[in-house]
Amino acid sequence: MKRPEGPAVGSAVLMLTAVLAGCTGSGLPDGSGAPGGGSSASDGRGTSPLADSDGTKPGLAAISATKDETVARELISQLPTRGRGPKTGYARKEFGYAWMDTADGVPLARNGCDTRNDLLKLHGRNVQFRAGSDCVVVAMNLHDPYTGKDIAWKKTRATEVQIDHMVPLSYAWQMGAAGWDEEKRQRLANDALNLLPVSGATNSAKRDSGPASWLPPSRTIRCSYSVRFAQVALKYELPVTSADKRTMLEQCGA
Repeated sequence: MKRPEGPAVGSAVLMLTAVLAGCTGSGLPDGSGAPGGGSSASDGRGTSPLADSDGTKPGLAAISATKDETVARELISQLPTRGRGPKTGYARKEFGYAWMDTADGVPLARNGCDTRNDLLKLHGRNVQFRAGSDCVVVAMNLHDPYTGKDIAWKKTRATEVQIDHMVPLSYAWQMGAAGWDEEKRQRLANDALNLLPVSGATNSAKRDSGPASWLPPSRTIRCSYSVRFAQVALKYELPVTSADKRTMLEQCGA
C-alpha cells in the first residue's frame, strides 16, 4: 500500500517525532484507556499534540511552555506553501462514505466500529453505549478544547457534538488531494490524527477554513490546534497557504 508520506517529508516527520515523543507541553498525563474501553480522558483536558503523533491519545491539551513552543514552531516551519487551488470537482464522497471503518493504513480501522463512534469513545468520559453494543455511543461527557467548555452529550442531541476534520477535506482538495488516489483520500478522512470531537456549533462555524481564516475561540488551545494541523499536513504531504503558515507560527509565539 502506498504510504501517506513521501521520502523527503517522511524522513523529516520521523526525525521530528523522536524529539516530540518526550514533550508533553501541558505536563498532564497522556491517558490510559484503549479506544474501545469507554472513558480514557482522565483529567478532562487531554494530551499535548507534541506527545501524540498519531492522534490516538485523548483530548487536546494546551501548549504553553517556552521550550514546547519552540518545538512547535520547528514543526510548523517544515510546511511547504502554495496558493489555494479551485474547489472544482470536490464532493464529500471523493473521500469515501462518511466514517468508514475500512480505510486501511490509519489507527482504529477495521475494528468493527465506525470512525465517528471510535472518536467519541476515545475522547469522551463517562461513556455510555447503546444496549447490547460496545460501539454505539449514546451519552458521554466531552471537554471541548475549542471553547474550553464541558459538554454533557446525548445521542438524542447528536449535532451538539461533531467530529472536526482538523485539515478540512475541501481545504485538502484545493491544496492537492484532488490528485490523490481514492485510498489516500479515505485515509485522510478517517485518520484519528485529523479528527477531534468538538462543539457542533463551533465546527460548523469553521467550515473549510484554514488557520488564517479560523482559529478556535479559546486562545489557549490555538498553538496546539496549529501543531495538529501541521502534523496532518506533513503526514499527507499537503502544503498550506503562506497566510495559514504565518498564522500558525504566530500562535506558537513567533
